[in-house]
Amino acid sequence: MSVDEIKKQMPKTDTITDLADLFKVLGDQTRQKILFALEKKPLCVNDICECVDMTKYAVSHHLRLLKDAKLVKGVRDGKEIIYSLDDEHVSQIFECALLHVMER
Repeated sequence: MSVDEIKKQMPKTDTITDLADLFKVLGDQTRQKILFALEKKPLCVNDICECVDMTKYAVSHHLRLLKDAKLVKGVRDGKEIIYSLDDEHVSQIFECALLHVMER
């Protein structure tokens, strides 16, 4: 494959920016812990707080960033919101990255 062919296939700058922003969101240890917990099971904020040993305020802040990045979603269940991974792609990204790190 030639350099010109590679350049033609290169994603647009906006797409590369969005990808970089996604990795920035994923680059936080607390958000990684939250994703790990949600990969196992949908949880309410209080359960997430217990899993990551943080306050409700701090967890809510991280959940907002994860929601904005379309990595998690929330569904109301009575007075609580149950959070889960947004779709199977999020699980695949997280699992693939974890496997990569653990094979070293």
